[in-house]
Amino acid sequence: MGRKKKTVELDRANDIAPGLVAKTKKRLVVARGSSHPALAAEVTEHLGTELVPTEYRTFASGEILTRFEVSIRGCDFFLIQSFGPPVNEWLMETLIMLDAAKRASAKRITVVAPYYPYSRQDKKGRGREPISARLVADLLKTAGADRVMSVDLHAAQIQGFFDGPVDHLFAKPVLLEYFQATLTAADRELLTVVSPDTGRVRVADTWSDSLGAPLAIIHKRRDPNVANQVTVNEIVGDVSGRVCLLVDDMIDTGGTIVKAAEALKASGAVRVIVAATHAIFSDPATERLQSEAIDEVVVTDTIPIPEEKRFPKLTILPIAPLLARAIHEVFEDGSVTSMFDGAA
Repeated sequence: MGRKKKTVELDRANDIAPGLVAKTKKRLVVARGSSHPALAAEVTEHLGTELVPTEYRTFASGEILTRFEVSIRGCDFFLIQSFGPPVNEWLMETLIMLDAAKRASAKRITVVAPYYPYSRQDKKGRGREPISARLVADLLKTAGADRVMSVDLHAAQIQGFFDGPVDHLFAKPVLLEYFQATLTAADRELLTVVSPDTGRVRVADTWSDSLGAPLAIIHKRRDPNVANQVTVNEIVGDVSGRVCLLVDDMIDTGGTIVKAAEALKASGAVRVIVAATHAIFSDPATERLQSEAIDEVVVTDTIPIPEEKRFPKLTILPIAPLLARAIHEVFEDGSVTSMFDGAA
């Protein structure tokens, strides 16, 4: 005998249509891609749940197949995938997993991409160039994503590329807590926050306010025809005798950060500390970051950092607690903005 369903009668006076009421409850489900299993496991541990059992296959031809081994019908589905190297393989796997989730009738699908792929290609620098960050947003949407969550987008306007909600999280609270705990009183007296280029001034300014430290800016030029090469021109602000905290969103090959650190030391800085969210660490970043001009490098684990790319000056902070809290807020229809004092 079937379970008796509650019915709602037609009520024209109050504009209520007739129908049935199901006793369904919201269900949070978390799955992961193959790029950063450790991060996904930490996030689910903080949430008090576990990952969806998933089958991952790569055929001899290189084609990818994923299959969820249990039902995800009607759930609030969160897919955690970080986009470190090889970025194109992880992007394709994400699209396939989104398609699988959509066809498995997940009610709402959120892509949790701590590092957004192709984020530096957010505009046309020259004629006949693509805007690949927009293309990625279109691919995610077409594959089935209803929402995207990311940390420290390279350019805030990327939020407008996706036709749906984008939760832009900031790693600053995680990094700031570390520096507030480790910088000595003497360091704080001499501290200067440094923006490595004019594009990061707004972010560096918020750091300056939070730490009560003056701000300096490095003016640099890039050759648009040569990738990953920077020429430092001049430093705006006094850094002589100061402890300099260089803040950036990512470190790729390390060229920008090392040249900036060398310029600061040449201008009389006594210490240079680097703080960045995304440790891409493309070769030869590991070798460059061990330069004598840099005293410490502090990053988060939005991207997996293999043992061979770690070095004594490197400190890695966990991003999982921040992601878990944001996922919980989205699932409970809470406020992600409240996590960042209204800035998100």
